[in-house]
Amino acid sequence: MEHPNRPEPILTLSGVHTHIGQYHILQGVDLAVPRGGLSVLLGRNGAGKTTTLRTIMGLWRASGGTIRFDGQDITRLDTPDIARAGIAYVPESMAVFSNLTVRENLLLAARDGLLEPSRVDWICGFFPALKKFWNYPAGNLSGGQKQMVAIARAIVEPKKLLLVDEPTKGLAPAIVQSLMAAFRELKDTDTTILLVEQNFNFVRTLGDLVNVMDDGRVVHAGPMRTLAEDDALQTRLLGLSLDSHQ
Repeated sequence: MEHPNRPEPILTLSGVHTHIGQYHILQGVDLAVPRGGLSVLLGRNGAGKTTTLRTIMGLWRASGGTIRFDGQDITRLDTPDIARAGIAYVPESMAVFSNLTVRENLLLAARDGLLEPSRVDWICGFFPALKKFWNYPAGNLSGGQKQMVAIARAIVEPKKLLLVDEPTKGLAPAIVQSLMAAFRELKDTDTTILLVEQNFNFVRTLGDLVNVMDDGRVVHAGPMRTLAEDDALQTRLLGLSLDSHQ
């Protein structure tokens, strides 16, 4: 039961199981993402973090349990309906439409095929390279620039919840700083962020809450500050200090 003085979480997973073929990946995930701010999902490789995001998005169907978003049961909804409900997903693969320009990539995600100039200017304030390569095919961009396009496409329309999988993986430090600025400002809007990330220096200053996964379950949930200041807890949950996650 929710505390009477606390709002209902914008996203709740209750006992969620996911099977992929013969593999039982998620084994009863319980996860609550508060409305507003940035929640982080940490864990060893193979713990089930990406599967959790993909299951929320309906890309993989939950085989058990319930997923509720903004007061609605979305467990059995198809991915397009989940997106229309207000969730955007940025996969680790930096998926872009390679033959389309940066502008055309964003247009695909824009309501009625129209880009709001003030919104584009706001996004390009974080990622100036997007304006520079506005009319270039996205397939010609570097990995970091493609990641910018993927994130820009996800936020070109205001979303209630943004799911982001390993956004800093393989990126240069300067681009990571741009991402940090973008997420920090998004936190101050009406967008809630659930972020899977291994770069602890990135999430240490951004994350409000942290959930740690192991073997397909959430084994720890609490304030990011508590985990960041407790080396023994880091070692117990992750097998090493989070400062090693660079």
